[in-house]
Formats: sequence, C-alpha cells, structure tokens
Amino acid sequence: MLGPVETASVSPVFVGRTDELDTLNAALARAGAGEPQALLVGGEAGVGKTRLVEEFVTAAGRGGAAVAVGGCVEIGADGLPFAPYSTALRALREALPEEFAAAGAGQEEELARLLPELGEATSSRHDEQGMARLFELTGRLLEQVAEAHTVVLVLEDLHWADASTRHLLAYLLRTLRTGRLVVLATYRSDDIHRRHPLRPLLAELDRLRTVRRLELARFTREEVARQVAGIIAAEPDPAQVDDIYERSDGNAFFVEELAVAAWEGCCTGLTDSLRDLLLVRVEALPESAQRIARIVAEGGSTVEYPLIAAVAHLAEDDLIEALRAAVGASILSATPDGGGYRFRHALVREAVADDLLPGERSRLNRRYAEAVEADPTLVPADARVMRLASYWYHAHDAARALPAVLDASVVARRRHAYTEQLRLLERAMELWERAPEEVRSALRPVDYTEVYPPCGCDPATTPLRYLDLMAEAAVAGRFGGERERALKIIKRALQLLDEDPDPLRAAWFWVQRSHLVQAQARGDGRQELATAQELVRGLPPSEVHAEVLAHVASWRMLHQPGPDALAAAERAVQYARMVNAREIELHARLTLGGLLIDAGDAESGFAEMFHVKEDALQEGVRGVAGRAFVNLPSALQAVGRSRESVPLLREGIAFTREFGLRDAEAWVWGNLSDSLYAIGQWDEAADAAANAIRAGHGAKPQGSGALRLAHLALARGDLAGAARHLATADARYGSRDPMPQQSLRVARVAIGVAAAEGRIHDARAELSRALESGFLPGTYRYAWPLLLAAATAEADARALPSAAADRAEVLGRLRESAGKITVAAPLWAAHERWIRAELDRAEGTDTTDAWSGVVTAFECLDRPYDLARVRYRLAQSLLTPGAARPEGTTGGGENERDRALELLRLAGAVAGGLGARPLADAVARLAQRARLTLTRAPQEAHASADPAGALGLTGRERDVLRLVSAGRTNRQIAEELFISPKTASVHVSNILSKLGVSGRGEAAALAHRLGLFPADPVAAPAAG
Repeated sequence: MLGPVETASVSPVFVGRTDELDTLNAALARAGAGEPQALLVGGEAGVGKTRLVEEFVTAAGRGGAAVAVGGCVEIGADGLPFAPYSTALRALREALPEEFAAAGAGQEEELARLLPELGEATSSRHDEQGMARLFELTGRLLEQVAEAHTVVLVLEDLHWADASTRHLLAYLLRTLRTGRLVVLATYRSDDIHRRHPLRPLLAELDRLRTVRRLELARFTREEVARQVAGIIAAEPDPAQVDDIYERSDGNAFFVEELAVAAWEGCCTGLTDSLRDLLLVRVEALPESAQRIARIVAEGGSTVEYPLIAAVAHLAEDDLIEALRAAVGASILSATPDGGGYRFRHALVREAVADDLLPGERSRLNRRYAEAVEADPTLVPADARVMRLASYWYHAHDAARALPAVLDASVVARRRHAYTEQLRLLERAMELWERAPEEVRSALRPVDYTEVYPPCGCDPATTPLRYLDLMAEAAVAGRFGGERERALKIIKRALQLLDEDPDPLRAAWFWVQRSHLVQAQARGDGRQELATAQELVRGLPPSEVHAEVLAHVASWRMLHQPGPDALAAAERAVQYARMVNAREIELHARLTLGGLLIDAGDAESGFAEMFHVKEDALQEGVRGVAGRAFVNLPSALQAVGRSRESVPLLREGIAFTREFGLRDAEAWVWGNLSDSLYAIGQWDEAADAAANAIRAGHGAKPQGSGALRLAHLALARGDLAGAARHLATADARYGSRDPMPQQSLRVARVAIGVAAAEGRIHDARAELSRALESGFLPGTYRYAWPLLLAAATAEADARALPSAAADRAEVLGRLRESAGKITVAAPLWAAHERWIRAELDRAEGTDTTDAWSGVVTAFECLDRPYDLARVRYRLAQSLLTPGAARPEGTTGGGENERDRALELLRLAGAVAGGLGARPLADAVARLAQRARLTLTRAPQEAHASADPAGALGLTGRERDVLRLVSAGRTNRQIAEELFISPKTASVHVSNILSKLGVSGRGEAAALAHRLGLFPADPVAAPAAG
C-alpha cells in the first residue's frame, strides 16, 4: 500500500505529451505568422485531452495570445445551439473589445444569434441560406479579430456537439484562409461509434490538408510512475506502480482514481467495473455531499450555485459544507468565473447520473424547472428557454413540456440552428397527444411557427394544429439539410390530409416535397408541382396559389422554357399581387423577365429584371436579390453583352458572400467565368470556375464550375483535363433532374472532346441525344454553341474516311435545326452565319465571302477568341487554291496573301495570349504551309504607311483608338469627336475585338508598341 502522504488527485506535474505539445506550439507559431491553423485532439475519456489543452493555452496566454474556450453541452438538443461558440466569442470579446467591435460593426443583428449581448436578432427572414449567412459572418469576424492579434479558439467535447456546432466548425476549417488564428477542438474517440454524428465530420476534415488530427495514446509505465509520484508527492513503490498501471491500462484519469483509492486504503474492495471505479470516491463522501453530486449530475454540464441552492433545499452552511466536501474530493470543481459548479470529469458525472433511479431523475428535473420558472435569474438569460425545455421534458410532464419545447424551437430557429429546431419540433410532436387538450388549444401558430396555416386563418387567434408543427418541422429539415427526415414528415402530413382533406395545405406540402425531391436528386420535382397545381385549381386566389404558380413558372423556365412557362409566370405575378405576397411577386417577376428575353422581347425582359434586382435590394429580400445577381448577368451573357455583365457579377459576388448565399455565390462565380471567357480573360475565368466549385454547397453549382473548367481545358488543348472536368460535371448534375442549361452545355463540351480525339461517331451520338427533344425558346443560348461545335467537328472530320457514311444526314439535321431557332440577338445571328460557313466547309463549298461575312459579324462583338477563330478560317480560305471567291477573282494573289497574313497574325496573337494551343498551332501550321512569316521584322513594323488600316480599323475607329491610347474616357472621347457616349462605347468595343485584346489598357499598349500614333500631341501632358 502507498504510504500515508498528502495527495493531490490531479498531478501537479505535467506528464508526457512532449510531441503533442510541440505540435501545438509549432501551430501557434505558424498562426502568429499569419497562417491559420486547425487541430483536432482526440483520445478516449480520461486520457488527458483537457490537461494537454490547459497546458497549451496557459503558455499561449503568457505569450500574448487571446484565448477563447467554449465547451459543448452534452445534452444535445436540450442545450443552446452553438453554445461553445457563444462562450468562446464572449471570452474573445472581453479579451479584445475594440478589435471585436470593429470586426462585427454593421453585422451585430446577425451575430447576435451567437452572442445575444450584441443586440437582438430581430430579422425574421429564414431560408436555406440563413445558416450559411451566419457562418460567413462568423468566419469573417474571427479573421478580422485575428488580423493583428494571435487568437486561440478552443472547442471542447465535440462528441457532444449539436449539429449546428458541427456544421459551423466544418465551415470554418474549410474556409479560414487569413488571420493569426488557431482553432483547436477536442473529442472523445471512444464515444465515436459507427453511427455517431461526429464520425462523418471527422472523415470530411481528414480530407482537408489544412487540418491536423492528434490522437492521444495512453501513458507508458514510466509516465504512470511520474504521474503517481506527482499525486502522492513522493516516490511510489514500484509494485504499486505496476498494479496501478495494469489496472488503469495507462489511462491518466484512472491512474488518478486508483492512486487516490490506494492511498485511502480502499483498494481491496475495488472492482474492475468502470462504473464502480468512478463511483467509489463519490460513495465515500458524506451523504449531503453525495446528494449534491446527484443534483449537479442532473442539472447539466455546469450548474449555477443559486440554482443548486434552490433545488437542494439545504441551509446555506450545510450546502457550502457539502460542496466543499465534493470539491475537496475532486468530484466537483468550481467554474472559472466562480458562479457555479461542474463535475471535474464528465465520466464521473455520467456514472452518477446513470446511478439515479427513474423517479429520482424525474423529480430532480421537475425541481429544476420549477426553480427556474419561479426565479428566471437563476440561469443565464440566453440559456433559460433551452434549459426549461430540457427540465420539463425529462420531468415527463407533457402539459408543461410542450409549450417549453416549442419556445425552445423558436430560439433555435432564431439562431438559424435548424437541425436543433427540427429535433425540438419532433419532440413537440411526440408530446402532442400526451398534452391535455386545454394546453394545446391555448397555443397559437404565430408564437411558434413561421409557416402559418395556408388556409387564410388568423395565426394570432387560430389554435396551433399538429399539421402546423409538421409544416414547421419540414421547413426546418429542408433548411438544415435534414432532407430525409423532412421527407418522412411530409409523407405523414400528406397521409393525414388524405384523411381530412385541405387542398391548400396539401398543395403547400407538395411544393415542399418538390424542393426536397430535387435536392435529393430523386427526380425533377415535376410531378409534385403538378399535383400541387391541380389541388389549387379553381380555388380563390391565395398566397399558396401564388407560390405554386411561381414555382411552376420557375421550374418550366429551367426545364421546359417556352410559352407555357411565360404564361405561368404572368399568372404567378398576377396572383401574388392580388394577395399582396411581395416576395413571391418578386420571384415571379424575375422569372418573367428571363422568359421575356428568351421569347425575343429583350428590352422588356431586361427592364423587368433590373427593376426586380433594385426592388429586392431596397426591400431587403436577399433571396430574390441573390437570384437576380445570378439570372440577370446570365441573360446579358446569353445575348452577347458579356462585358456589361462583369461588373454586375462582381457586385453579386460581394452581395452573396456578405449574406452567406453560398449556392447563389457559386452560380455567380460560374456566370462570371462564362463572361470572362467570352471577353478573353481566360486565367481569370479559370479562377472564377474554381471559386464556383469551392463556394458551392449543392452538387449542381459545383457541377457548373467543373463544366466551365472543362470548356477552358478543351479550348487550351488539355483534352485529359477537359474529359476529367466533364466527368465531374456530369456526376454532379446527375440524371434525375435534367435541365437544358446543363445537358446542352455538357453535350457541347462532350462533342468538342470527342472531335478533338478523332471520335467523330461519338460526337455524332452526343449530337443526336441533344437533338432528340428539339430546342425550345429559352434554350437557344445553349443551342447555338452546341450546333457550332457539331458543325465544326463535321468540317474538321471531312477528310476522315470513317466519317463519310452518315455525313450528309448529319449535316442535313444540323441545317434543319439551325433553321428552326431564332437569331434575335446579334450574337446568335453571328453564330448562325458561322454554322452555315462550317457546314459549307464540311461539304467543301465554303467561300471567302461567307467567311468574310462571319468575320464582319464578330468584329461587332466583344468576343476576341471567337473573332480569332473566324479570322483563321478566313485566312485559310484566302490561302486555299481553288476556294470559291467572288466572280472574276482568283486565289493566292499578293493582296489576298497580305490580308491572310495580317489575319493570321491577329488570330495568333490572341491564341498565344489566351493559351489556346490548338488555335495557335493551327495558325502556325497554316502560315508555314503558305510560307508566311508571322513575326514582324522591326523595320516592317515601321515601314507600313498605314498600320492602323492593316489592323482593319476604320478612320473613325483610328480616331477613337488614338484617344483611348491617350487615356480618355468614353465621355471625353464623345465630347472631342462630337458623338454620343454610347456610340463611343460601341467604337471602343469594336476596336478591342479587331485588335484581339481584352481591355483598353492592352489596346493602348498595342497601339504604342506598333507606333500607330508617334509623338501624338493628344497624349502629351497638359502644360501648367
């Protein structure tokens, strides 16, 4: 037996963990250099995670770091969502008040969902992006606070974390890129069973190269000896060390328990049962201290002293003596702020709680609930509602628990903790039948739900119904990503509505089911919307009716654009205005604007979309504004106004990022990639596509980014990369919810890849699948590029013997398809001319005149790569002996060779600048065959009497370029040349296209490099 010496159950000596502590300190040093660090510390219960973290943060604090610690509450949905973040942010605010205030300025209302001291989260707007908005702001807050000060954020006991806490941690570890920040989280590895919710998160984080995971091993025998020596403050007997090491198996907490038990002489009766080991010292306490331990065990992770006093019903002196005994035995410990008590180790708390009798547990919870209701100041204000819900629920008092749980669900919703809201609503549904009728009839929808009864009833006076809870739970599941649970709730609700019909309610649930079916990639949601539409047919106008029509119009715009979609959008706008459903109206108007553009009324359509964007921004309807930043630039891009869309898209990125609209941000990045590609900024386009993948939360936005990367890789000659990205896009899009905007674009790239690899029959198969359903209005923007890719593939394969068999049929189908779709936009008209020229080339009948017309069409557009491609084709026609020409002319003349040379030089310059290797190689090969020198000799560049004319510039364009080179704005150019600013803008766009450059600066640089305006007095600085 160990000698009778003074013991400390916690060893004053920090034992082992040298490597782990070195890792943490190295991470702190890297964070101090501005590189955020993320670490996960795992280990079985009692192995020493907390002690390691305490040693680390103590040293970090001494070194000047601001330390913010928050612990997860082990009672799941009963605890306050985001509890560890609230605690940690509160500590961070106290440590760095000025920096915290500056970082959170302007966003206090949203951040108050995590830290109520910042104000009141009064905004009632909730949607699928609500949680993402909160996450974005939290990440930005941490980055800004950690900009000048090193911050250590510790989240303890992740194995108890609520879903919202886990989601926020995953977001932070994926997105934090700047700041002197260390994020350190701990968890019990032995608690992470196969179905534990933390398990998939750990697997996800393991794939991040920025996250390090440390697993704490048990102590060695030598480390156990050092720990025991620290506890007993003397050198232990080796035999006793061997015994303790064998019994504890190196677990630090068990070593402490066994060492103290051995010193106190109670080793003999100690069993190997974990429960007995944990309870042995509790049972050695005086009865009053044991009673206090049982009370604290049922009160939560931490219990405030006044609350313990209210529940224990002991005289104050007796209570203090009981607490002193429990603390002295290292069973309980005071909280750092001195306001309450907690078990020193959670394992002991679990053992004590498990030892309670069922009736004893219910009685304790009732006494807790009654105490808090009698004096709400006994617990922190932000935790009161959740604590009451937990106490009454575990007291098994349905009458008191139902309203308390519903109150807690409202708190969870306000925090955007939708998963926790769903769990609480499921608990409320469980309690519903057990609660007395008089309790249920006193509840009102307006107090507990945002999904009010869609029957026109007043939610302030109508009793809450079970179906109202189901509706709220379904939306919470959809917003929180718990789609399977939401689908099950909706299925049950529709079964109840079959028994007791209510068409409006049923229609509302079918709309929700449509959302979820699409989100789960189980279908396109069409049948669900059709059912909802049938249910509201013939009913008086209502908000549900308007919502159904708006969703039908939106669905048709994406899947079956055309007159029916336009009519549905018009009806949706009409109904929404009739019932004053403003947000639904804005959504429907945005859909209507896009459909008007597709129908050929671009002026009205763009006017409507711009108005909706401004209205949504002004009225704070963020979901509609985010969608406007996606759809409006996409429409501009579709008709060739790509450069105009770029600033709008950059504004959209800032907006969607600020408010956490992650999927909308991903779509905006994808559209920006398209626009940048069109105007010849390919490196930026690739970055934008990559950002679409990173920002996207859903599979389809990520697929859009992958598809843009595939298109870029194809244009740059990286066929392997194009095929890889194309496969990724195809997988992300899936096959259950096909949309023309996805399938036609995938087909276009697939045709290009197959043609480039010489697989013309595969290219034809892709074309055939794309042509099966024809091209509806609204798909023309995707149809023209697809037909062009197919026509080009056929022309390039003309010499392949294997392509001859079905060529005539394929070319006929292409001509027929191109003849059926509109050329309402100048870009589409240019594509139509290009396709005809490519089809003629496939038949060997293309003419120089035809290619000249195509070049002229694209010279009016701001698309340098397309212009370079058709310039190459024109040069090829000019240099081809026997090519068809205007009557009375022949090929190969010096004038034609000179023109071809200049065209090839322009095309080659663009191809080289963009990295379009296939086009650059084609230009070089054609020049070599024609014995043309693409590089200009220095004397040749200066010998040209009219270099501007050689570039294809008109006299007016020459004047405009001279002023662009001098740094004039469009307005200044207009004033000097006596033209309108709009005309000046058109001239500038034409010049950029003819020069094959992407911006005014590049145009000026090229003009100066070619010596177009030597010693130009316009460019001279003003005197004086």
